[in-house]
Amino acid sequence: MKPKILLSLFTIFAIQFVSISQSITGIVADESDTPLQFVNVILNTAEDALFKTTVTNEGGEFNLSNIPVGEYKLYLSLVGYTPLNQVISLTEEGVNLGKLNMSNSSEEIEDATVVGKIPLIEVEPDRTVFNVSQNLSSSGNSALEVLRMAPGVQIDNDNNIIVEGKMGVIVYIDDRQSYLSGEELEAFLLSLQADEIEKIEVITQPSSKYDAAGNAGIINIILKREKGLGTSGYASMTGTYGQYLRGNGQIGFTTRTKKLHVTGNYSNFVGETFYFFDFERQQNNKLFDSYTGTVTENLNNNFRFSVDYDLNDKHTIGTGFRLNLSGQDGVTSNDTPIGPIGFITPDSTLIAVTNELKNSQNIYTNVFYAYKDTLGNALTLDLNYGGFGQSRENSLNNQYQLSDGDVIGINSTFQETPIDIDIYVAQLDYEKKLKKASMSAGVKYSQVITDNEFDIYNVVNGTQVLDINRSNEFVYDESIYAAYLNYNRSLSKTLKFQGGLRLEHTESTGELTSLNNQDTTVVRSYTNWFPSGGLTYTPDFSNSWSLVYSRRIQRPGYQSLNPFEFQLNELSFMKGNPFLQPQYTDNIKLSHTYKYTLTTSFSYSFVDDFFAQITEVLDGDRNFLQSRNVATQQVYNFSVSYPFTVKKKISVYANVSSNYTEYIGTDDGFTDVKQLSYSGFAQATVPLSESISFQMNGWYSGPSIWGGTFQTKNIGSLSIALQKKWERLTAKVSLNDIFYSQPWRAEAQFPGLITSGSGGSDSRQIQLYLSWNFGNKTVKSKKERKTGADDLDDRIE
Repeated sequence: MKPKILLSLFTIFAIQFVSISQSITGIVADESDTPLQFVNVILNTAEDALFKTTVTNEGGEFNLSNIPVGEYKLYLSLVGYTPLNQVISLTEEGVNLGKLNMSNSSEEIEDATVVGKIPLIEVEPDRTVFNVSQNLSSSGNSALEVLRMAPGVQIDNDNNIIVEGKMGVIVYIDDRQSYLSGEELEAFLLSLQADEIEKIEVITQPSSKYDAAGNAGIINIILKREKGLGTSGYASMTGTYGQYLRGNGQIGFTTRTKKLHVTGNYSNFVGETFYFFDFERQQNNKLFDSYTGTVTENLNNNFRFSVDYDLNDKHTIGTGFRLNLSGQDGVTSNDTPIGPIGFITPDSTLIAVTNELKNSQNIYTNVFYAYKDTLGNALTLDLNYGGFGQSRENSLNNQYQLSDGDVIGINSTFQETPIDIDIYVAQLDYEKKLKKASMSAGVKYSQVITDNEFDIYNVVNGTQVLDINRSNEFVYDESIYAAYLNYNRSLSKTLKFQGGLRLEHTESTGELTSLNNQDTTVVRSYTNWFPSGGLTYTPDFSNSWSLVYSRRIQRPGYQSLNPFEFQLNELSFMKGNPFLQPQYTDNIKLSHTYKYTLTTSFSYSFVDDFFAQITEVLDGDRNFLQSRNVATQQVYNFSVSYPFTVKKKISVYANVSSNYTEYIGTDDGFTDVKQLSYSGFAQATVPLSESISFQMNGWYSGPSIWGGTFQTKNIGSLSIALQKKWERLTAKVSLNDIFYSQPWRAEAQFPGLITSGSGGSDSRQIQLYLSWNFGNKTVKSKKERKTGADDLDDRIE
């Protein structure tokens, strides 16, 4: 099916209704009616709690949108001018305040009073926002560690991200697709410092403007930007000591004139990391009791640079660039005593030592054009390219040691597995404001070409001999054509309806070429419609209800489709599945927010063609792991979050959630699994003086299901931090996972196989952190914008 046919069908059938909210608009000028730019516009509730903020543009204009009907307090402030404030009564038609004049202040400013403070957690109609900059204990941590603190987010024992009990999260950086998953995403998030992050948006029900990929929704990491004209910069460094010493650092700058905005940043992660993995397997009346430890030397470097130029007040052009260089040199030692079940002395011990050298390069570029007028009409064109390259070499040595100390059965292999991936994206979006409504439409094309080579050599007397039975090449080419159409309208003063429809057509070809002529070609072509919709009911200022629905798709990771056989040790193998089908998810969520603080929600998800990693028994003592479509999944989730203060001084945030998950097998090799699990996060910040503060936070996760197969035990962590601030310098010391309760434990059963395991890292750590700001402290942030690469599947593993 061609793109023109898809767009024609979409134009005929696609209808979407999305809620429209009231707005507060106005123009700020000085006493001579000259527009004032960069004026701080703060909207508080009637109780003086911060609700929303913005700044005026070059024409002195501001627009506070998505505001429910009610009473508010508006504050305007700008250095050198007398602050303005007034009470606003917002109606269904919105409020236009006209021109607001600020007078010059001749008094020397000695003290400033903050009329509103950004809360740790903000709940918006379509997302939950975790303001990382307001979290003391985040400083010095990695982005991966900070994600664990975000509401509704869990990090499992394999560092996978879980939202509301579901895996399959799409990760964005500054509204751009990260393109990474698996080990590469983990490495990038470890090198990205919390100091670079302004906030994390958890979007569980994305609108139809987004790609339908990701059955658990989207996590959008927004990086910091400074305010005001001029140039400013920042630098920080962190030292962490657990079992090994490691550190990360960053330096960046922002400069802005009236038309040009340039930002740049460099960050890194360097040092040794440690992971352990103990795995017990009962197979063929034998017990395999495996102990594995991995020490990896890491050197990760991240660069990002962007330039935006305003041609005039309506037209903007720009470009962005991001580069990630990751290097890892690791040694894995594995000892597996083997004997009859219940043995005291093993018959033999498999000793496997793996040396891995891996280098990755990720480059992403974007050019864009954006038009936006004062009426809210907008047109955006995005062109994107992403390149991923990885070289990977593994040397694996195996030997068996008998109980008497004799060594037998020595074999060695050498593996080369380079990967090259090219990603192309083009997207066009249009938004039109109507009298009491708005409409948007867009089209998108993306193509991913991944080339994977796998060469395995048997090492005989120091000589590498190519194994033609296991060496091959896999090329995967996938194109996705998409289109959407939105129409927004409010049904009444208190009730709004939102709905949507997105069309995606996918064409893919996977070609396996092997040296032993066992070639395979898998061709697919399928079209999907993805509806979304919801109701929002706001009977009064204190209460807001919403009911939303969406349908989504989770396509397999590119490497999960790769039919290569990868040897873990003499007895265990992994290989991809070129016939793996996408899984589809239907989500429905009911939520209630009380006074924009206490949020309660209930959601239900049904996943069809759920794919999980299955362990299958082979001949003798061997087994292999492979992803398959094996079950349907149902998840019932209930969560409550509440930020509050104690004695007007101690800030507390708490989030608790519970979910009931059941997997019903559709494959004979899968055993049905059901589990009620629960988790929570709490944090308290205590100001000890104007410049010193103390913070304690902890998280807990009860028994749960990992990957649809393993039942995990409860884990948790408790951390404390003490911070001291000067005018431009900040210092912090923290102790993480004090009770070393973060390592995981799990067990699973397969036909002819019973397994259990545990693992973790040196998560009990002490951290020392320093940061320094320099230059102009008020550099204006550039306009938030989305790119055509926002919604591309981050399926690189």
